[in-house]
Amino acid sequence: MDPVDLAFAGVVRQAELIASGELSARDLLEVYLERIQRLDPLLNAFRVVFRERARLEADQADARRRAGAPPAQRPLLGVPIAVKDDVDVVGEVTALGSNAYGDPAPADAEVVRRLREAGAVIVGKTNVPELCAWPFTETATWGATRNPWDLQHTPGGSSGGTGAAVAAGLVGAGLGSDGAGSIRIPAAWCGLFGLKPQRGRVSLAPRAETWHGLSVNGALTRTVQDAALMYDVISGTTPVDRERASAPEIPFTRAIDSRPGKLRIALSMRVLPGVMPRLDGDGRRATEEMAELLRSLGHEVSERDPDYGAVTFPAVIVRYLRGLHDEAHAMAHPERLERRTRSVARLGGLIPPALLERSRAMEGQLRERLNRVLVDHDVLLTPTTATPPPRIGRLEGRGGLWTLNDVIAMVPYLGAFNVTGQPACSVPAGFDSAGLPRGVQLVGRPGDEATLLSLAVQIQAARPWAQQRPPLFS
Repeated sequence: MDPVDLAFAGVVRQAELIASGELSARDLLEVYLERIQRLDPLLNAFRVVFRERARLEADQADARRRAGAPPAQRPLLGVPIAVKDDVDVVGEVTALGSNAYGDPAPADAEVVRRLREAGAVIVGKTNVPELCAWPFTETATWGATRNPWDLQHTPGGSSGGTGAAVAAGLVGAGLGSDGAGSIRIPAAWCGLFGLKPQRGRVSLAPRAETWHGLSVNGALTRTVQDAALMYDVISGTTPVDRERASAPEIPFTRAIDSRPGKLRIALSMRVLPGVMPRLDGDGRRATEEMAELLRSLGHEVSERDPDYGAVTFPAVIVRYLRGLHDEAHAMAHPERLERRTRSVARLGGLIPPALLERSRAMEGQLRERLNRVLVDHDVLLTPTTATPPPRIGRLEGRGGLWTLNDVIAMVPYLGAFNVTGQPACSVPAGFDSAGLPRGVQLVGRPGDEATLLSLAVQIQAARPWAQQRPPLFS
């Protein structure tokens, strides 16, 4: 297979080629290492690349295959995977987009352990905004990460490095995390599929939780099939995790084989009260076109807004700000944090623990309110973002409050479903008038990733997106 085609083939196909002996893990890794060396200077997707460690892991994968390792036991045998730099990899610092970090991690995070157990090769760690705070990936310490579709724009954040790497064919899939859209935003702006799983689906260990329950670990991929395989591998929790979701009835890779049937889909463009709406024409058009596609596939689509009420937006902000405050104070050298980060952390310090606890105590009521729309509908359809990705440097030098107000208006559709904890995904929805990718969000009932994956596979078949590659990288 042509090296460029191989780079964009996705992890399911790559795993099949390695398992059959048509491709060696070492050869696949060398394709990616060459592309990273040649192309990542344009993107700055990776903070660190584990070249020699990854070569050893690839050689071990090839040895296991020759020894007859059953593919079912190691479904990602020899497949390179990137890790977002908020997740521990043994022997490497977890920088969190800063130079305020401390010692190297003494062990892999549970999600990385599961990847290794499945045979994956950990190729490197990807860049994030400082403390994963923003939907753009630009830091004083590690520089700006750029969008493969237009190098003058951000790939999003906070999983921006992973999004850029996967979209540019520097790796087949990568880990992300999502505390208020941080998987779905780069998926939308990079033309990828990004699923925020049910809270408690994927372990956060060695942490019990992140941002007081807002954030979850997950993955960014080129296809829905790749996502299903990744989630079959990384799902599962430990006693350390504060929340543990019930196991799905069937593996996700089997769930996507089933047609979703005729679904009732609620369409909403409304944003949370308290957010200044500014959905642009391209975002509205992409969402309306997706609604028409879904109707053509036999689904019933009707306009219906969730009942956000007056407390949903404050519930997001309370956890987000207090989470950043606590994250900042947990860093080994908080005095090294950027001025904007320290400013937002100070805002979080104004939130008393009693207010945080009241907000968390209301979560059940809020979940019930937001899910009323899903009593008589199966899925909620919204835009993923209200705007295209901003240009690199647009918010450089801005203070914390100014930046916060600006970015909330860019991504007002996402954080509510981090508070409720239910699954939501971003599906590619074409390109805007400037040639930049846009996405739509599908929100499922609590615990129902299977319906989202099944519907997304149907959309992918009707409007294939994975063969579209950024011209500079193909």
